[in-house]
Amino acid sequence: MRKGVLLIFSGPSGAGKGTICKALQQENPSLRLSVSATTRPPRIGEVDGVHYYFLKRETFQEMIQNEDFLEWAEVYGNYYGTPGRFVKEALDQGEDVILEIDIQGALQVKEKIPEAVLIFIAPPSKSELESRLTFRGTDSPEEIQKRLNRVSAEMELARRYDYIVINDSVMHVLEKIRAVITAEKLRPRYQEAFFHSFKNVE
Repeated sequence: MRKGVLLIFSGPSGAGKGTICKALQQENPSLRLSVSATTRPPRIGEVDGVHYYFLKRETFQEMIQNEDFLEWAEVYGNYYGTPGRFVKEALDQGEDVILEIDIQGALQVKEKIPEAVLIFIAPPSKSELESRLTFRGTDSPEEIQKRLNRVSAEMELARRYDYIVINDSVMHVLEKIRAVITAEKLRPRYQEAFFHSFKNVE
C-alpha cells in the first residue's frame, strides 16, 4: 500500500493557515487532520477529540516520558503537542495527513519524519498581515503588536521549509498546494507498488 503524505502547515498568526486547512479538507475529505493535545481548559464551543485532546497535566507529562509526541512545547504554562500514534497509523494506511502547528513544532517533526512536507503560509506583506489581525477583532492592539514583532524572525525560519505559499487569495493558495501534493506523490518513495510491478516473479 502507498504510504500517505504528511503535510505540515505553519505561518504567522493571521496568515490564514486555519482557513486554508479547512478549505483543503472541504475540497478533499480524505485528507486527515491531526488533532493536537493540550493541558489548557476547553474554550466555549470546543469539543474534546475534535478541536483538541484536552488532557490532565499528569497525563501529558507521562506521554512526554513515553515519547508519545511527535513534537510538544510548553506555552504560557500549558502544554501543547502532536500525538504520534494517529499520524503514523494514518500514514501507514496510505492516508494523507494535515498538521497545523507552529514553526518550532514543525521543525521537530521534520527531524523525526524527514519525508514530511513543510509548507509555510505567508501573508502578502506585513501591512496586510496587520490589517487581517485588526479586522478579525480577536486580539488587543498590544497583542497584535507582539505578533507583528515576531514576523521577521518567523520569516527567517521559513527558509527552512520545503515550500512557501503566499496567501493572496484562498483560491490561488489551494491551486498551489494541489501542485505541491501532486509533485510530492510523484517522488520515488511513493511509487513502491509501481516499482514492484516490474520485478521478476518466479
